[in-house]
Amino acid sequence: MSENLATIIEKIARRFDGQTTEFAGETSLTLPVGKILAAAQAIHDEYAFDLLSALTAVDYWPEENPRFHLIYRFTSIANCQSLNVRVPVAATSPTAPTLEGVYHNANWKEREVYDMFGINFEGHSDPRRILMPQDWEGHPLRKDYALGYEEPQFSFNYDEIDVRKPYAKNRRGE
Repeated sequence: MSENLATIIEKIARRFDGQTTEFAGETSLTLPVGKILAAAQAIHDEYAFDLLSALTAVDYWPEENPRFHLIYRFTSIANCQSLNVRVPVAATSPTAPTLEGVYHNANWKEREVYDMFGINFEGHSDPRRILMPQDWEGHPLRKDYALGYEEPQFSFNYDEIDVRKPYAKNRRGE
């Protein structure tokens, strides 16, 4: 991490009540959900991080508070730097402010996070699903999402699983 990035992270952490963590040589900044909009504005305007290069979420279920972490990756193309920001979000009515006004590409990224995790973004201009059909129930990347899958077939259980497959009925003469 360059000294300049370390200084930026320290300043943002102090100004927006953040905490820093380091993992695998990268420093991440954790900010309260109520401060992410103002912090993103400062990150963009004052520190020249002109691109929201990634936005995703992590589900820590069965933890409830916080259940989710939003993970933002801001990039300064001119300075060749990236800044990771984590934002904890509670399980009950998971909501965060939209960053569309600061980073226009947040539109689709926030829609994807809503679609997959069910985290709403207050003030979003188009809060509909982007990956799943509009009538889809649930959010597939949540850990409590009902999978409704069949057991994987391996060499040790091949015959046991094979007889439960729909085509097996025809082979058995049913």
